[in-house]
Amino acid sequence: MVSTMALRKRTLAPKPISEEPKSKKRSESKKEEDYCDACCENCGSGNRASELLLCDKCDRGFHLFCLRPILVAVPKGSWFCPSCSKDYKPTDSQKKRRRNSGLVMSKKSRKLLPYNPSEDYIRRFTVEADKYIRDLTIITEYVGDVDYLRNRENDDGDSMMTLLSAADPSKSLVICPDKRSNIARFINGINNHTSDGKKKQNVKCVRFNVNGECRVLLIASRDIRKGERLYYDYNGYENEYPTEHFV
Repeated sequence: MVSTMALRKRTLAPKPISEEPKSKKRSESKKEEDYCDACCENCGSGNRASELLLCDKCDRGFHLFCLRPILVAVPKGSWFCPSCSKDYKPTDSQKKRRRNSGLVMSKKSRKLLPYNPSEDYIRRFTVEADKYIRDLTIITEYVGDVDYLRNRENDDGDSMMTLLSAADPSKSLVICPDKRSNIARFINGINNHTSDGKKKQNVKCVRFNVNGECRVLLIASRDIRKGERLYYDYNGYENEYPTEHFV
């Protein structure tokens, strides 16, 4: 009885191998045959197949380096070519949900206040200290186009700064901030004809040699409180600038 059972067991037909792996292999090989002639739509070449990206909608091929912008690597998930991506609209399930953090909610609740500029018809442009400035602090550099003084004798600009005073007036240089300038152009000047003018001065003009070039820097001449207007002497050593109308 034992031998009969062993014989039957030994002679039993093996279980039929599932045809699913074969069909799977055949489908994969068929796909490879279908895409073996794929080529790049931009350069027309089918070389470097490992870098040839196929659109999930139209099955057209594109090299990673032929796309604009260039893709560094094959993207994970679905990819659509530039023409198909214009018509592609992700479903609600594919849209990423953002967490409503406290920071985002606080930003949404903010209100931007309107900018209401104030005008001073007497002083026009003024510059104020937005925070406490210590004595000898470099505030800014006086910048602009550098030109010979002789070329600007008839210039109607009111913000020219002497850069170099040469013994020969034809070689003197000035800074003209009419086209290129910064905040230094709008700092107020003191009135040299009143006793209170000198008391208002809190900025001085100093020239330095920086890598062989003359630079004009505006430096705090004393401690400046927050909200205090900045003043410096427009004349310096020349006393040629008319400041009697300054307030």
